[in-house]
Amino acid sequence: MAINKTITILGEEVLPGESKTITMEIARLHTMTKLKIPIIVERSKIPGPTVLFSAGLHGDEINGIEIVRQIIVRKINKPKRGTIICIPVVNIFGFVNQSREFPDGRDLNRVFPGSKNGSLASRFAYYLLKEVIPNVDYCVDFHAGGASRFNAPQIRIVPNNAELKELSDVFNAPFTLYSKNIPGSFRNACTKLGVKMLLFEGGKSLDINNDISQEGIQGAKRFLQHFDMLNPQRKAPVANNNSIYIDKSGWVRARVSGLFQHRAAAGDFVTKGDIIALITDPFGKVENKVKAPNSGYIINANDAPIVYQGDAIFHISQSYRF
Repeated sequence: MAINKTITILGEEVLPGESKTITMEIARLHTMTKLKIPIIVERSKIPGPTVLFSAGLHGDEINGIEIVRQIIVRKINKPKRGTIICIPVVNIFGFVNQSREFPDGRDLNRVFPGSKNGSLASRFAYYLLKEVIPNVDYCVDFHAGGASRFNAPQIRIVPNNAELKELSDVFNAPFTLYSKNIPGSFRNACTKLGVKMLLFEGGKSLDINNDISQEGIQGAKRFLQHFDMLNPQRKAPVANNNSIYIDKSGWVRARVSGLFQHRAAAGDFVTKGDIIALITDPFGKVENKVKAPNSGYIINANDAPIVYQGDAIFHISQSYRF
């Protein structure tokens, strides 16, 4: 029979059957104000895996924060067995400033594994890996698109990994993208430490979209049910369709600058040659049509009202399968 071990985070023990919020304090603002990052731990008395739901690695990606918040509010984080750890806002500094970066200007998702004596972002990455991740078996990290770019709800995993493919099937987001780990990223660091991670992308920065939130929440419930961790009072919905797997995709960029009016949205299937947007001047003289370069699914769409020549405006699948 498996032993339900004590979990220790930042020197605080959490026993089987306990609920505890552990506060992570790495630094203060320049005003000397403390910024506390709550780590919410819920444990069952029955042994099982430890799952981490994290969000807000980029402080302006609020939709992911909302998903983890709802997981807590709906008590989905109360496990039938095992342990569920929730960190709704990893980059509390960026969240306060509604900014992607840390106050030192660095992208937290590019400085892992970090350093105890490095920059502010690097120090935080170091303590996150040192104190939290050694307790974790599986992680779902929630993100959103940046700079007005709206992501269709999707899971991202590395190619040629059968276990992650199985977990992605279980989560069953509308789309699954194969993408390599980026050096310095949280996902790459967790992989090296043996943690199996699904990276969820959905929506855009500085925005909350209910449809995206529901996709994340329902996927999380299916994920927990797979490990027999879902509280019996919380039912996991059966997905209507299987995830569409995307092996290859490409960006469509604006050929001219101007007012941007899209005719297709994230999640839509388009056929080669379809008019998917117009780029116009503000004076009624120029109207440029943007056509789909190939047939495929739009997995990211730019929602900005104005674009400049060279801006990424659509991300379209080039190779996909069901």
